[in-house]
Amino acid sequence: MSKNEPKKAAATEAGKALDGVRILDFTHVQSGPTCTQLLAWFGADVIKIEKPGTGDITRGQLRDIPDVDSLYFTMLNHNKRSIELDTKNPKGKEVLDALIAYCDVLVENFAPGVLDRMGLTWDYIHKLNPRMIVASVKGFGPGPYEDCKVYENVAQCAGGSASTTGFRDGPPLVTGAQIGDSGTGLHLALGIVAALYQRNTTGKGQKVLCAMQDGVLNLARVKLRDQQRLAHGPLKEYRQHSDGLPFGKAVPRSGNDSGGGQPGWILKCKGWETDPDAYIYFITQAPVWEAICDLIGEPGWKTDPGYKTPNARLPKLGAIFARIEQWTMTKTKFEVMEICNAVDIPVGPILSMKEIAEDESLRKTGTVVEVDHPTRGKYLTVGNPIKMSDSASEVKRSPLLGEHTDEILRDVLKFPEKQIEEIKASGATGQAKRMAAE
Repeated sequence: MSKNEPKKAAATEAGKALDGVRILDFTHVQSGPTCTQLLAWFGADVIKIEKPGTGDITRGQLRDIPDVDSLYFTMLNHNKRSIELDTKNPKGKEVLDALIAYCDVLVENFAPGVLDRMGLTWDYIHKLNPRMIVASVKGFGPGPYEDCKVYENVAQCAGGSASTTGFRDGPPLVTGAQIGDSGTGLHLALGIVAALYQRNTTGKGQKVLCAMQDGVLNLARVKLRDQQRLAHGPLKEYRQHSDGLPFGKAVPRSGNDSGGGQPGWILKCKGWETDPDAYIYFITQAPVWEAICDLIGEPGWKTDPGYKTPNARLPKLGAIFARIEQWTMTKTKFEVMEICNAVDIPVGPILSMKEIAEDESLRKTGTVVEVDHPTRGKYLTVGNPIKMSDSASEVKRSPLLGEHTDEILRDVLKFPEKQIEEIKASGATGQAKRMAAE
């Protein structure tokens, strides 16, 4: 163990960062569950409210095994407890009110207005629990589109990502990274933690809102930067400039340009003819320019006035990367990575999902985790991307539908057995209906 590596015992002694925080999880699909799963990984007790008989719609979406919770659901709902609850049923409403009084945070990502139509207005919730934080994901913030329903790709388009993604001679593109859904969920988790911290001072809960459009724009902020720079001249680090093409009035699609002050591009590596991922991202960082010249066999470029400085190189980026690619095509992406890292040249191999799934180093850090599920068996999932020295994250399997219903009624809400029997008999938790069917 290195001197900088945290001791495992410390995490056990300190507990988890959000121990004692109780989350009422009214979320579904991806954006909300991403948020509540992250809070659960940090130790919060997340109680997921699910519709009797069906639950979160993603339990049945994109199934790869019949009659088993989908990976879509399992990979977004670890470390949670599930209760089946019909909130329209009077007995179900009784349970819900008790949970609102018990919990610290209510998280929801319903369509606009749904929570109010359920009778769960801000005033109603705060009469039951003045300390309750109500956290919401919505598609758009206040404005002309606030009542519109939004999904991942809609958010990417409305947030400015799609218009700046792709190649300049092609259509706008959405990215495979779920920056609209999961990205907004991460933003909301931060808002919740901040609200919990402020509550320590005020003693009161508050509303926390994250709009998906806002979340995407926050992640695409460098493009808003470039929009303002464009008013003062061409964006010289874009290949569009080195290719001698004019810029329009808006930030263009930039292909694989780095988006920063250090020009970069994706280059072919050995085996690219048959392997769609035999590529590497190569950055021509100014401090290591001489090392790049030596590697690719162009030592004269180190002193040539046409190549020596970053500004001199900007009009020639296309030709420079083409020359570097001649060298990378003689090496595998991992060989390029090893050679370049030895001399501090920043590069990154294009890793396929298969390669990531099989990467042992990611298993060791808990970034990729194997989980055992009672009906699915073993599967891979993403672990907590945030590592804390005194708050170790353990990834526990997602709950079966209604798995913790009795536990929550009896042990969390402390309802007497007679009341629990009445709730079950009413059908509010789905048991009566299933028993009748059997």
